[in-house]
Amino acid sequence: MKNDFLQMVQDKMSDPSFIEGLSDQIGAADREKTAAAAKGVASVLTGALAKNATDKKGASALASALDRDHDGSILNDVFGMLSGGQSGGGGMLNGAGILSHVLGSRQSGAANMISNLSGLDQKQVSQLMMTMAPVVLGMLGKAKQQNNLDESGLTGMLAGAFAQQKAQKDNPAMDMINGFVDQDNDGDITDDIARLGKGLLGNLFGRK
Repeated sequence: MKNDFLQMVQDKMSDPSFIEGLSDQIGAADREKTAAAAKGVASVLTGALAKNATDKKGASALASALDRDHDGSILNDVFGMLSGGQSGGGGMLNGAGILSHVLGSRQSGAANMISNLSGLDQKQVSQLMMTMAPVVLGMLGKAKQQNNLDESGLTGMLAGAFAQQKAQKDNPAMDMINGFVDQDNDGDITDDIARLGKGLLGNLFGRK
């Protein structure tokens, strides 16, 4: 079954102009590292949203936020709308606020993990997360509208996206990201990342 939200995410992560824009936004010279980190951020946010939506109260809060602030219009001109910075511009553009709600205290752990996996420094990854959070919510809001989903349908769509993400068993980076999302706390995954080896960087977030 086609998952419109997951397809939007995959298409965006494969768009060279989007990756180039992200690289310029965070001051990263290496586009491949940006692409790897962006896929990691999208995967962490997808998993965290799916986990949060399993709770009825969480699903209701997410549905309300999407209806109020995230209709997908940000996708028409991502970098034009974000050029004023993430701290202002209302709920649609408030990347820091979105991350606080979605990841909570696990935000720094996610940034550290993605930094180690991608090769970007943690400051760049943190900025990337703030940039991408409104985009991911915009895609989710657009998919919700297109499919006329209620809270239950939204939960199902997110669960399906996370399940497909977890099915990438041949991808060590995805295994680590999914493990992080499933943890009740941050944990220390530095040793696990080191065991992957530097030579795997180019394939870490490859699509099946």
